[in-house]
Amino acid sequence: MTAAENVCYTLINVPMDSEPPSEISLKNDLEKGDVKSKTEALKKVIIMILNGEKLPGLLMTIIRFVLPLQDHTIKKLLLVFWEIVPKTTPDGRLLHEMILVCDAYRKDLQHPNEFIRGSTLRFLCKLKEAELLEPLMPAIRACLEHRHSYVRRNAVLAIYTIYRNFEHLIPDAPELIHDFLVNEKDASCKRNAFMMLIHADQDRALDYLSTCIDQVQTFGDILQLVIVELIYKVCHANPSERARFIRCIYNLLQSSSPAVKYEAAGTLVTLSSAPTAVKAAAQCYIDLIIKESDNNVKLIVLDRLVELKEHPAHERVLQDLVMDILRVLTTPDLEVRKKTLQLALDLVSSRNVEELVIVLKKEVIKTNNVSEHEDTDKYRQLLVRTLHSCSVRFPDMAANVIPVLMEFLSDSNEAAAADVMEFVREAIQRFDNLRTLIVEKMLEVFHAIKSVKIYRGALWILGEYCSTKEDIQSVMTEVRRSLGEIPIVESEIKKEAGELKPEEEITVGPAQKLVTEMGTYATQSALSSSRPAKKEEDRPPLRGFLLDGDFFVAASLATTLTKIALRYVALVQEKKKQNSFVAEAMLLMATILHLGKSSLPKKPITDDDVDRISLCLKVLSECSPLMNDIFNKECRQSLSHMLSAKLEEEKLSQKKESEKRNVTVQPDDPISFMQLTAKNEMNCKEDQFQLSLLAAMGTTQRKEAADPLASKLNKVTQLTGFSDPVYAEAYVHVNQYDIVLDVLVVNQTSDTLQNCTLELATLGDLKLVEKPSPLTLAPHDFANIKANVKVASTENGIIFGNIVYDVSGAASDRNCVVLSDIHIDIMDYIQPATCTDAEFRQMWAEFEWENKFRQTNGSVTINTKALSGYCGFMAANLYARSIFGEDALANVSIEKPIHQGPDAAVTGHIRIRAKSQGMALSLGDKINLSQKKTSI
Repeated sequence: MTAAENVCYTLINVPMDSEPPSEISLKNDLEKGDVKSKTEALKKVIIMILNGEKLPGLLMTIIRFVLPLQDHTIKKLLLVFWEIVPKTTPDGRLLHEMILVCDAYRKDLQHPNEFIRGSTLRFLCKLKEAELLEPLMPAIRACLEHRHSYVRRNAVLAIYTIYRNFEHLIPDAPELIHDFLVNEKDASCKRNAFMMLIHADQDRALDYLSTCIDQVQTFGDILQLVIVELIYKVCHANPSERARFIRCIYNLLQSSSPAVKYEAAGTLVTLSSAPTAVKAAAQCYIDLIIKESDNNVKLIVLDRLVELKEHPAHERVLQDLVMDILRVLTTPDLEVRKKTLQLALDLVSSRNVEELVIVLKKEVIKTNNVSEHEDTDKYRQLLVRTLHSCSVRFPDMAANVIPVLMEFLSDSNEAAAADVMEFVREAIQRFDNLRTLIVEKMLEVFHAIKSVKIYRGALWILGEYCSTKEDIQSVMTEVRRSLGEIPIVESEIKKEAGELKPEEEITVGPAQKLVTEMGTYATQSALSSSRPAKKEEDRPPLRGFLLDGDFFVAASLATTLTKIALRYVALVQEKKKQNSFVAEAMLLMATILHLGKSSLPKKPITDDDVDRISLCLKVLSECSPLMNDIFNKECRQSLSHMLSAKLEEEKLSQKKESEKRNVTVQPDDPISFMQLTAKNEMNCKEDQFQLSLLAAMGTTQRKEAADPLASKLNKVTQLTGFSDPVYAEAYVHVNQYDIVLDVLVVNQTSDTLQNCTLELATLGDLKLVEKPSPLTLAPHDFANIKANVKVASTENGIIFGNIVYDVSGAASDRNCVVLSDIHIDIMDYIQPATCTDAEFRQMWAEFEWENKFRQTNGSVTINTKALSGYCGFMAANLYARSIFGEDALANVSIEKPIHQGPDAAVTGHIRIRAKSQGMALSLGDKINLSQKKTSI
């Protein structure tokens, strides 16, 4: 008998730590034991039958001594037993003993206890023998009139299952259930009855719905959900019925159940594309997002709004709801906020952009008032980018946005401040009328900027766009203020030498006697000074950057000073003032060079920065027209070209997006016939209920394969050989971050294999969710085993393991068949996405291997295995230089070798040290070298 014929619906965990009892002892317990002994014996019988044992001698014993008992645990176990025990002879005829069992079923269906009646009805849904069911039909019908709803709803399920499998046993089931539905008051019973009519007799279901369509709002949510499904299916199959039921769907949008509202909104949009219907559905979605506390629900409903927006006819309707959509920003979850802002930005128009900007400005101000948190900083970045996009698309809004955003240039979160700086740089180039405002605001916040990267950007903007004599003087004043006292070296030396002056009052506090925990005395004194040491935080910002060794900002400052000095010379005619300004600029550069060459900074100045500052000094000393044009014109033109290219790229992407939405059919396009094509291949509307069910089960088909059958076969991996006693192959199904292994196991022997277990292990960031349960395979039988694996990171992984089993009746040890490895490719679960350059750099910096490289001062550890002493060292050296480049490495050395000699093996670590600590490597921190000497 094959596995497909021997059906079992109930799974029971089988303990492996005890020997199975003999049939005689079980018979004795079942006959003469008390209720507890009979219960344990019956459990053992069930487990043995599940393991493939045949116990025909116990069938009559159980009927005689266990079946008459009224104990509820015994009753439940008997239902499981009757489900799994063979009920027919080898030639397919019903066993004579089952007549007695059938009489017991009938008595349980008439039992005064409603639980026994209901559980028996549920059990009857699993029976596949019409001969057993036929005598029970009057009792099943009578259960429809029982006083308890638990019995009635299970009676409906039993009648539905019997009608579906054996229609001749109850041919009038639809009529019977329709009459039952009309008179029933319980919501769960009505739901089951209505669900049966949908699948068994849809016309009767529609007739019932027509009689009570005005009372649908008063029904329970479980019945309302079934009604929505019926309306969708009817209108999907017959569009002319839409007008009949659309009012009912409108009413269900006001249901108290969120699930009903969600399904009703989706059905309404499918049935009608009228603006009123789309607006009502969208408003329902928005209310669900705001009221639901589960962030996953919010994201799912937001996706439905995004789908609505993709339809060109619906976009205009959603534009009027932008302000309602922005109410979702009250949700603290960052992913929900991100998707909401993107949706609002896609829907913004000239009619509502002003209101959108006002709301976003309020949100930005709110983030400044709440306590600092990682999500708060990221949310501020999202708001800044959204305002940036609004200002680019609607230039009239820029004047309202810029003053608020420029306050955040002094933010401690560099990423948010960098977004503001990028926005300001683009705005000052695009909008000539705002340059004065931006420069004025930049000068106000210049002294408060905390990040050196933002400081460099501010210096560039001020040097490029300060065009009046007053602004240039203001820039010089702010620079002197940020540098502090000059010359820097002399002033710093004086501060260090005069940190404690003789005239300062130094006092010694009175000694205090303290008693320790041990009971002894300890004396403590305090030396105090009237003047505390100067903290590094008190330094001016630019001075602090330079003393920390960041001289790249000094090169930026030199360029800015050169630009404003050349511009000042062109604006002011007096020679004395010209010379004075240029000399002051050159003095600042010279004092920075002096500081860089001294030992005061934490890091010395680099040669590149020295060359840049020296070049600026030379330009100011000569003041040639050519250098003037390069510094004051070419830089701005470069920015203009970059922004123009960026704008063209955005326009091109928008054009491609709009072309995707407009589906056009060319004259020579092939015609798709539904009967001859695979699912999802035609451009017709699909059954949303069926699609959602497939998605929940993880069985949605990917569109990249033209032939679905070929695509499935490509994912089948053979795990064992054809000559092995157990043949196994696996179908690997990847659904986002879930991997399902459907393993087919075939017993190729003539023996019964017991406790056949699939043992799996993973290599890489894969995690086995649950251990597959053992099973019993009859001779030449087969079975399918499913195993779920979770993906934890974007790495290739390997799944390996074996199949172990016992041979029935053999005294040998457990047998083992080793499986081939299953390689999980990263491309199976990676989805394409886009990000900006800044986001890419940030994510790249967060990689673990690069953090390790920086934390170890630019070194990478290499594991070597069984390499000869000096040859192993040379192999590592050559390998590292071939990978990282000759100029990138400072030295290669062996760390802690176990053996080292001319011919001895070396097992240890070889450390590669790079010259540049910020160097980015494309390898992990552990590299296995080849074990062959010939590879050197």
